[in-house]
Amino acid sequence: MMNNSLQKIIIVRLLIPIIGFLLLETSVSYWVTLHYVDKTHDSSLLDSAQSLKQEIKVHNGKIYAELSQNALEIFTWNGADKTYFKITSKHQGVLAGNKDLPTPKLYGVDWSKPIFSNNQFNKQPIHSVSIRFKHKNLPEAVYIHVAETLKKRNAMATDILLADLIPQILFTLLVSVYLFKGVIRGLSPLHHLTDQLSQRSVNNLSPLTETHVVTEVSALTNTINQLLARLSEASATQQRFISNAAHQLRTPLAGLKLQSEVALRANDIASIKPSLEQMQNSTDRLTHLITQLLTLARSSSTENNQLLEHLDLHQLVREVCIAWVPIALQKNQDLSLDAPQQEIWIRGDAVLLKELLANLIDNAIIYSPEASYIMVKLVAGEQPCLIVEDNGPGIPTAEQAHVFERFYRIQGNQGIGCGLGLAIVKEIADLHQAHLQISPRSDQQSGALVQVNFTL
Repeated sequence: MMNNSLQKIIIVRLLIPIIGFLLLETSVSYWVTLHYVDKTHDSSLLDSAQSLKQEIKVHNGKIYAELSQNALEIFTWNGADKTYFKITSKHQGVLAGNKDLPTPKLYGVDWSKPIFSNNQFNKQPIHSVSIRFKHKNLPEAVYIHVAETLKKRNAMATDILLADLIPQILFTLLVSVYLFKGVIRGLSPLHHLTDQLSQRSVNNLSPLTETHVVTEVSALTNTINQLLARLSEASATQQRFISNAAHQLRTPLAGLKLQSEVALRANDIASIKPSLEQMQNSTDRLTHLITQLLTLARSSSTENNQLLEHLDLHQLVREVCIAWVPIALQKNQDLSLDAPQQEIWIRGDAVLLKELLANLIDNAIIYSPEASYIMVKLVAGEQPCLIVEDNGPGIPTAEQAHVFERFYRIQGNQGIGCGLGLAIVKEIADLHQAHLQISPRSDQQSGALVQVNFTL
């Protein structure tokens, strides 16, 4: 399994707070319990110190403390720890017990309550309690110190820690196993989806099945199915495009082959010339078709706004019209430009916009009769408008919904076009988010008016 798998991320993100909470709860429980254990032991230690008061006597004005051997054995007996004591007074010094036992200072200390402290004695850590005993029969105050080693306390602390930690560890393991199985079960729809996709061929673009799919995975499968539908449509469009392109290329190539065979059978230059003229026409048509296909491929592959830049639409339209004037003159046609004398800035791809206008002018030249006029208009404003108007046969209303389809040609049209010009115009207009519209001429004369509205 990959280190960055979703399953691992979910389990880790769930277990970390659980483990953190369990550790916090164990620590708090441990310290609270240890506090009360220390309090219990301190109470027992204090009772031992209090019991020594009765062993303090006064004789001839002197204080003394005597413990019989049996009493001393009972007092110091402890199954695990060693117990030490020390009884002192200010003037007489050590009255009984271990002389080297560490004790608190007599001055600067509040003796109104027992004093507990931790020290070292005989190279062992000890915990001690010190009290002051003052009685009317005593000539001075007596200080009683009792200490014990920490074996019982440490052993009890370890037992408490294990008693708290072991159940928590077992609980964490059970939770981990449950989460692991639950996450695997929850991610099973994704694994099923992965298996479906991995077993498909590259040509299988049918929708994914959504059996036993939870809501979150259903959103993913719906998105994938939408993508597959678009890919299926794009694949079908591509197949149609390839089929139509092959058909369109086959016609001029067949004409070239036929005319070359005719030329090969001819005996003199005069009889070869008609075949050469037909070969030239077929070559021109083939060149035009290839150019159109390349332009269409470029406009289809360009991503939105990837190559768009600020450009002057007026200058671009003027350059294209100047380039097409000689071609229009060959058919004795008048190509003119009507545009304001000002810059019109838009965002666009200069190469594709030139192709857009060139295809509109080319269509107008091809389908308009000789001695006709073609008008290119440019209107400034919040939505700059490019208009190409001719006085050709026009486009019937019933055909206007289809003329932007690739390789579509109007029935009975005598032009030599390949049916890609307006499809290219539509592709480029869509890329620039421009609105494209075809309508009859406004003066009720024959002809067509193509209008492209840009957005700034």
